[in-house]
Amino acid sequence: MKVYDVIIVGGGLAGLTAAVHLAKAAHQVLLVEKQRYPHHKVCGEYVSNEIVPYLEFLDISLSSAVKIDTLQLTTESGASVTTSLPLGGLGISRYAFDETLYLKALSLEVTFVFETVTSIDFVGDIFHVKTAADNSFKAKLVIGAYGKRSVLDKQLQRSFIQEKSSWLGVKAHYQYDEFPDNKVALHNFNGGYAGLSKIESGAVNFCYLVSYESFKKEKSIASFNKSIVAKNPFLNHFLGNAKPLFGEPLSIAQVSFYPKAAVENHVLMCGDTAGLIHPLCGNGMAMAIHSAKIASELIDAYLNAENPDRGALERKYQVAWATTFKQRIRAGRLLQSVLLNHQASKLAMKTVAKSPWLLRTLIKKTHGDPITC
Repeated sequence: MKVYDVIIVGGGLAGLTAAVHLAKAAHQVLLVEKQRYPHHKVCGEYVSNEIVPYLEFLDISLSSAVKIDTLQLTTESGASVTTSLPLGGLGISRYAFDETLYLKALSLEVTFVFETVTSIDFVGDIFHVKTAADNSFKAKLVIGAYGKRSVLDKQLQRSFIQEKSSWLGVKAHYQYDEFPDNKVALHNFNGGYAGLSKIESGAVNFCYLVSYESFKKEKSIASFNKSIVAKNPFLNHFLGNAKPLFGEPLSIAQVSFYPKAAVENHVLMCGDTAGLIHPLCGNGMAMAIHSAKIASELIDAYLNAENPDRGALERKYQVAWATTFKQRIRAGRLLQSVLLNHQASKLAMKTVAKSPWLLRTLIKKTHGDPITC
């Protein structure tokens, strides 16, 4: 049986980016993903410009993306503050972004298998990856990039999987010509918050995170939007005037913010699999891409070493991941706690309205510097 240099489990932003990077470095890569491309995912679909230099290094262009330079933040009652984004960002759907990365990976001869992985075992210094279709693959290294939550987390006995999460994510695209191209808006409502931004098609992506405690009082997403989300006057106007482009909104349950290890059973975890910044108040898309860069560079050095040291590789990745992302996750958690506290959000809005630089400072805390190569 062929032994790949690297098997990547999961084909989201982190997995696809790592596949492109490692294939560009002439390594043999297999990526196993359960869904064929292109497909939609629950995602805020805004990414900071910090990733642009790295994507250019990978010969990836996002020329169709919408350029964003302004942030609007509102409370449930309608208090609003607007500020410039220090680096700016791009609005692009996961449908388009993932497809772009996928086609690039194919051009670099990455092997794709569209099946669900059921187990990852490390035996005799070799990984054995099995799928639900009863196929088995071998590799020297494995990257786990399968997202927020999976049956693999149970198989790998990850501690966070035992904890129940009370968060639900909802997303849909809308036709709404009133929304400016250059803005991303973050609107608070009781129990959650929603992001609005344009994507490459001209549609507006509407994505929100809500506590299950708040959501369960309603019988459906439509009724929750009408009864709770629309109490924010900005969201009320949006929902009353925008035309939905999906038959039904997409949703994801059990979104977990519990701490995760960056390495589990010798598997290097990337993107949301390693740690999740609070959606819509952080920059998860950029974090996924950046984590793939960190893992890929260390893996490339390991595979090219005369005497590769797996333990050293894992330690270096854990240190690099924590150094790069822990502060951002902490800042995202702080911002979310403020947004979800009625009195705290009112006080915060009054403060940043008088001193917008405070808001820009917090944005910098949840975003990184341009990723250089």
